[in-house]
Amino acid sequence: MQAFIYPVVLSVIIAAIAATMLSLASKFMAVPVDETAEKIKECLSGANCGACGFAGCDDYAAALAADRTLPSNLCVPGGDTSATKIAAILGQDAMDVIEQVAIVHCSGICDVTKPEMEYQGYSSCKAVKGFFGGPGSCKFGCIGLGDCSKVCPKGAITVCNGIAKVDRKLCVGCGVCASTCPQNIIEITPLKSRVVVGCASADKGKITKDLCARGCIGCKLCEKECKFDAIHVIGNHAVIDYDKCRSCGMCSKVCPRGIITVFAKD
Repeated sequence: MQAFIYPVVLSVIIAAIAATMLSLASKFMAVPVDETAEKIKECLSGANCGACGFAGCDDYAAALAADRTLPSNLCVPGGDTSATKIAAILGQDAMDVIEQVAIVHCSGICDVTKPEMEYQGYSSCKAVKGFFGGPGSCKFGCIGLGDCSKVCPKGAITVCNGIAKVDRKLCVGCGVCASTCPQNIIEITPLKSRVVVGCASADKGKITKDLCARGCIGCKLCEKECKFDAIHVIGNHAVIDYDKCRSCGMCSKVCPRGIITVFAKD
C-alpha cells in the first residue's frame, strides 16, 4: 500500500511547491497595467489593421496613453465613435475621423480581357503571382483569386466576374486588403473622393488595348479636361491626385475606354 502512497504524496508536494513558485513569480514579475491604455483599447475597433500607423490596437492605445499630443482620431475603422470616446478619456476635444474606402484599380472583368491560361490550382493570388505571374493576359490586373476578400474583416470585398469589387457601404478603409494584394492595385482613399480610375497597367497604350478592352491607353483626354489639375497620366495610366480632385466627373465623361467611375455620394 505504501508503494502507492509515497508517489501520490510526492506529487502533491511538488504541485504545492510549483503553485507557490508560480504565485510568487506572478507577483514579483508582474508587468504594471496602464489603466488609461486599457480604457482606450476598449474604444478601438479591434481590427489590428495598422491603419493608424501603429502595429495594432494595443500599440496605438499605449502610445495615446503615454503621449497626449498624438491625434486621437487615427482609428479609421472605429470612425467618429471611437474618436469621441477616446477624446473623453483623455479629456480632449473630439476630432473628426476622415472616412476612408478601398478602391480597386482594375476593370478587367471576364468579358473584356482574355485569360492567358486556365488555372485550376491553389486559390491564392500571392501564390500564383510568385509562381507564374497570374493567369490573365494583363500582368498588372486583378488576379481574382480573392486574397483581399479573405482578409477583409467586414466582408466588404467580393470577387465578381473575375475581379475584386468593394462594397463602399461596408468598407471601413482599414487597409488590410491593400497590404495583402500582391498586384498593389488596391488603394485606400478618402471616402469623399468618389472618382476611381479602374486601371493600373504600366504597358504602353497599344499593348494595353490589345490585352483589355477596358484598359487605360494613356490618351490624356482626362488630363486635358480636368479643371483642377487633379489627374495625370503617370506610368502609362491615369492617376488621380485626391487632394485636388473635386469629384466633378468631367474626366469620366471624356474617357474613351470607360474606366473612370464616379460613385454616388455615400
